[in-house]
Amino acid sequence: MLVPLKPVLDAARRGGYAQGAFNVNAVCQAKAVIEINETFRSPAILQGADLANAFMGGRADFANGTVEDKIAGARNIGDAVRRFGEDSPIPIVLHLDHGRDMASVKAAIAGGYTSVMIDGSSLPFEENMELTREVVLYAHERGVSVEGELGVLAGVEDDVSSLTSTYTNPLAATEFVRNTKVDALAISYGTMHGASKGKDVKLRREIPIAVRECLLHEGLDCALVSHGSSTVPRYIVDEINALGGSVSNAHGIPIAELKAAIPCGISKINVDTDIRLAVTRNLRELFERRPELKGSESIGGVWRLLDERRDQFDPRAFLPPVFDTVMHGVVPDDDRQALVDAIERGVREAVGTLIVEFGSFGKAPLIERVGLDEMAERYKRAGL
Repeated sequence: MLVPLKPVLDAARRGGYAQGAFNVNAVCQAKAVIEINETFRSPAILQGADLANAFMGGRADFANGTVEDKIAGARNIGDAVRRFGEDSPIPIVLHLDHGRDMASVKAAIAGGYTSVMIDGSSLPFEENMELTREVVLYAHERGVSVEGELGVLAGVEDDVSSLTSTYTNPLAATEFVRNTKVDALAISYGTMHGASKGKDVKLRREIPIAVRECLLHEGLDCALVSHGSSTVPRYIVDEINALGGSVSNAHGIPIAELKAAIPCGISKINVDTDIRLAVTRNLRELFERRPELKGSESIGGVWRLLDERRDQFDPRAFLPPVFDTVMHGVVPDDDRQALVDAIERGVREAVGTLIVEFGSFGKAPLIERVGLDEMAERYKRAGL
């Protein structure tokens, strides 16, 4: 069943675990995330970033995607999640990651997203607060949960980039939540976007502790979110490079650091890079084990891009030749099925590991099953 974000994070806070939120960029990736969460009886949060919607709309140069591309892509991913998740025994959230503006938010909600994130963190504080409140008013009226962001993470992910971090001020966070009424807040406490986070990262756990305590003191209800939290498994990077890739300077957040942040108040942990790496490794491995596929009319174009772009690990760099599969799940032949199977195995490997590490396994029965209409009524009654 598709649900908004709020009941999933309410349960995580009550249960003292964190909910992994996993980015997807293709129909088969959404299917694999849902299936592995079902295997572990975990709630599922699938994330489509703003530019992922452009890619899912058929735009290979997704950084330049139009609103029309994003509307089409949001509809495609929404259709896929409903197809595989509507009758699922676990609660499923489809969440917009790093929405850029109201147009992105409206496109996502129209496409079936049950939760949206608006990223105004690069704006001055008052402008961020104003934009986020505008999104909350629009989304809550439709039963859709909202995540905001305060503080700036270093690193690069899609079009979100910064050379340095600006840590979240707990007092500013309290003012932000009070005035915007967001359901969740992404904070900056030492994580970074992308695969190059630096060795031996130490998270500033005192920041989520202070934010949580300030919110509690003011009686404000808001979950805390950790962005830029991929662990970048060393073994996968090594395997990519052994298979002809050239991924360098790749270091993630140590899993021990992330787990230690959970009791400090972190309830949602976003992961994208780990999935990208596992899928790219599996694509390279497929063509290594079955070299005849390099000349396949169906998927040979994927191999040519893999061979040309050895330093890249985002599958979107390699998958445009099979856009019908990416966008709609079309599998016309056995070669394409082998490609899809490789992608799905990579997703399940990365996501399954983190479901266990973050502690959400077995928690699906704890989630209140609330539809968007009921959630809209609750927001209305609470003046949110």
